[in-house]
Amino acid sequence: MTVETICLDGSRLKNRDEAMELLGQALVLPEWWGRNLDALHDCLTGLGRPILLELCGRSELETTSFGRGLLRVLQDSAAEAPWLELKTD
Repeated sequence: MTVETICLDGSRLKNRDEAMELLGQALVLPEWWGRNLDALHDCLTGLGRPILLELCGRSELETTSFGRGLLRVLQDSAAEAPWLELKTD
């Protein structure tokens, strides 16, 4: 099975609304998904297809409270879902 690679720019994920929109598009999430960190975790752990998330600009992401929370969700989801891998710079 082919691994889908999704590149994420941490500098564009610091703001909740922008991050949820970008992640929804990049991950091809359904229009009805909850657009919050809990819903993102549920979606990531439920995708069931091999995905590599390449996060560049991790230090940018860590500059906001939301960004730090998003990073934790990405890390926790990757630890829980065997088909999801997270690489950060």
